Amino acid sequence: MILSNPLISITVCVRNGAHWINSCMRAICSQEYRPLEVIAVDDGSTDGGYEILTEWEGEHQGIKVKILKQQPLGLSAGRNLALENSSGEWVAITDIDCRPEPSWISEMYLVSSGNEGEDVFAVTGRTIFDEGETATSRLRAESIREKYSQRPRITSLANGPCSMFKRKELVRLGGFNPKWYHAEDMEVSLRIIQSGGVIIHSASAVVRHVAESSLILFLRKRRRDARAHMRIRRIFGPHGVRKPNGEIHKHDFVSDAKEAIIVFPLFLFSLSLCAGMIWWYPQESFFWWLAIIGIAICCIFFVTNKRKLLLISWSVALWNGVLLGIIDAILGIHGHTGLFQRNE
Repeated sequence: MILSNPLISITVCVRNGAHWINSCMRAICSQEYRPLEVIAVDDGSTDGGYEILTEWEGEHQGIKVKILKQQPLGLSAGRNLALENSSGEWVAITDIDCRPEPSWISEMYLVSSGNEGEDVFAVTGRTIFDEGETATSRLRAESIREKYSQRPRITSLANGPCSMFKRKELVRLGGFNPKWYHAEDMEVSLRIIQSGGVIIHSASAVVRHVAESSLILFLRKRRRDARAHMRIRRIFGPHGVRKPNGEIHKHDFVSDAKEAIIVFPLFLFSLSLCAGMIWWYPQESFFWWLAIIGIAICCIFFVTNKRKLLLISWSVALWNGVLLGIIDAILGIHGHTGLFQRNE
């Protein structure tokens, strides 16, 4: 008896990303896997994105495409709306600035059964960032490439650009948490692990992400990463999430920032040490001149090297995010309860 493939729903949300819509939708509708349905949600766009999306409504290459619209409620709310309107046994998610390769869904489905004893709730693929033409985009592509090269088969994060979830389990867990303005994929992934589910990583299921060329946008996102990481640590534990059997499964949300996080404190410490020597030792003394030379070396080493300057900026953004995360916890906002209240 030949069993037919189950229906898989691909969902994507967009707010003010009109210039990415057509290339993303073309890639989605070029998937090799069948049967498929596509659900695209406009999250209150003001750039004409909804009108572009509606041109895709109907059937393309044998795939039914449904277009939905909501007020600007955020990515989690948009994904939940798509989930509610989906019919697939599995629900895949990607982002509007991504281009899934034709075999993306097929490769994820191939490993979706898991091994014996594994209750697979989600499968995640591999995101490849375009190199772009700026130092920022090259650094981002390199850090993501290194992060994915170290990812084990059973992982802790079903990434937003390249994952699919077993629909009934995602619904049972309550979908995506609208209170999480960022890292909603990490939050739902950790709830999956908490409940005993398994997330499988398939390096063959590839999604390509547009180059992250803007330094300002890059730093803004890294600040959000660090801010969300504080929320993850507070709610799920500093080292990882506890599985039903008591085992701790480590999370890796900001593992690609390990090098960057220490750069700013190291730079600040070096300058402070030299400044202290200048203040403490007599002017024109040996140690006074040593401190002057030390400051010059720090500036030359960090500031004149484009990569090191990027790392300092990245590090500052991370520490800014950490501070904002602490403030969120104190005020009980952005997914936190109050400081002295129990988290949900």
